[in-house]
Amino acid sequence: QVQLEESGGGAVATGGSLRLSCAASGATHPQACMGWFRQAPGKEREGVAIISAGGGRTTYYADPVKGRFTISRDNVNNTVYLQMKSLKTEDTATYYCATPLPDQIFTSLPTGFRDWGQGTQVSVSP
Repeated sequence: QVQLEESGGGAVATGGSLRLSCAASGATHPQACMGWFRQAPGKEREGVAIISAGGGRTTYYADPVKGRFTISRDNVNNTVYLQMKSLKTEDTATYYCATPLPDQIFTSLPTGFRDWGQGTQVSVSP
């Protein structure tokens, strides 16, 4: 099992930027995609950005964040990042990183992920 710890959340004004980090430990392996998800109060958890295994040459971004968020990974340090720019109030949520089930190669569905961090709060004010 993989242990995940997110950091970097906080409160910013509209248009601001934040960089989230997710440090993985335990049974980590670079041959797995990793993902960032978010959940706002009263809403379902949704996939925000996914990065493929190894060099991370394949990425997925949810439509609302395309062009504003960038996912990257550092396999040496077992860390995945989410750079968020031009933040909007609708980006307010708890952000989670996750690693997939063993049989999942690349998916954006939360049901395809097994190990989750505790989450980090992102709050964007008007």
